[in-house]
Amino acid sequence: MSIARRLAEFLTETPAADLPQQTMDYAAMLIASTLASAALGRDIDSARIIRELAKERGGAAQATLWFDPGTRLPVADAAQANAVMSDAAASDDSDLRAIVHCGTPLTAASLAIAEREGKTGEEVLAAIVLGYEAAGRIGEAITPAFRERGFHGCLVAIFAAAVAAGRLLGLGPGRMTHAIALSATSIGGLMAAANTSTAREYHGGLATLLGINAALAAQRGFRGKARVLECRHGFFETYGGIEAAIAGTETTRDLGASWDIVTDMAVKLVPGGHPYHALAEAAANAARDGDIEPDRVESITVSRPGMTALTGPLHPTDLIDMAHSPAYFLAAGVADRDFGWVHASPEKIADPVIHALIDKIRVGPPPTENAGRYRQGATVTIRTADGREVTSTVFVPQGAGMLGIEWADIDAKYRALMPFAGLSDAQIEQSFECIQDFRGVKQISELMRLLAPATG
Repeated sequence: MSIARRLAEFLTETPAADLPQQTMDYAAMLIASTLASAALGRDIDSARIIRELAKERGGAAQATLWFDPGTRLPVADAAQANAVMSDAAASDDSDLRAIVHCGTPLTAASLAIAEREGKTGEEVLAAIVLGYEAAGRIGEAITPAFRERGFHGCLVAIFAAAVAAGRLLGLGPGRMTHAIALSATSIGGLMAAANTSTAREYHGGLATLLGINAALAAQRGFRGKARVLECRHGFFETYGGIEAAIAGTETTRDLGASWDIVTDMAVKLVPGGHPYHALAEAAANAARDGDIEPDRVESITVSRPGMTALTGPLHPTDLIDMAHSPAYFLAAGVADRDFGWVHASPEKIADPVIHALIDKIRVGPPPTENAGRYRQGATVTIRTADGREVTSTVFVPQGAGMLGIEWADIDAKYRALMPFAGLSDAQIEQSFECIQDFRGVKQISELMRLLAPATG
């Protein structure tokens, strides 16, 4: 039996009722988080361009374009445009192992397919949980090698979209096998492009579009190579450089014993690249603990496993730069003793106090104690001009499923970002209540109606 087939049996035959309540709660939180990120990204040029192209193509009115009153498009086109909105703002979610943003393609694909197919909220939540599981297990087999080889996480995220779409389309094990197989050969993406340009959200949109296309094609009987994950020159070998037997054993081991959406997913509670959230958190903690003013800082030293130098733009000038600048996260955390949504604003990105602190950042030796506890974590030490030193360590960033995510945190994010979509206070309140009770939603159109800003 191929690895794709073994996964497909589990993904198609696991009843929604058997999924732990925590996984379903986290799936609902991913919906809220993704929509909030999309609201922030709606007016970014990259999102606008993809949205306009989709509207120009037109076609069957199957799924709603978020925050665009009365616009319904073919399911894959709508999902792609919605996904780009979310990914463009760099405020969605990440898998702590591989920095793959699964929540965006999961939410965009699931809501679009469910709207077309008339599925319930419970069915959507189950599709998200199982889509996350598929992407997490396949992605873990090639992590970190795929990143070291220069590939972007979209080649993992596509499995999330394909499996969620396939689940909602009612694919059986045979056809889900081929949805997975087609996804494995459908997309590439270069990390170099994603780190420094809007190719990042272009990748996210393609992962969503192509994942849905794989599921739709498989539904009609299109067949891929069932053993493409483990065969010679297949997915695992090409992207991970590992033996198929090893990858296969890990990918299908103990299915259902634990859930990746709980153990490895993290929702962004602040903007920008997830690998740098703990840097800002630790820097802010140290500045608060030591009551350190920015003008008294002599140096800021950061330490984490595998970190030997600062990467990304040193002095960011826009949102893309900011999202990939660990220096900015560190300096902003020290300057403001906090890090939040305001730090994605042009005013904060240009703040001279932050930029002055950037020049005082150093990279220290990687930690040797508790190294295994760092999951995108970091240790930050601030030294003052009078010789004081204050250190803070954050092993796992806030918003990580393994730490526990509270609806209050998601509520704060939702209320902070959804106004960018032009929604009224009443719409924001009602749509959030709808998502919190998503398991009881009978038609996805209930939520879609609440996401359409009033015209005129």
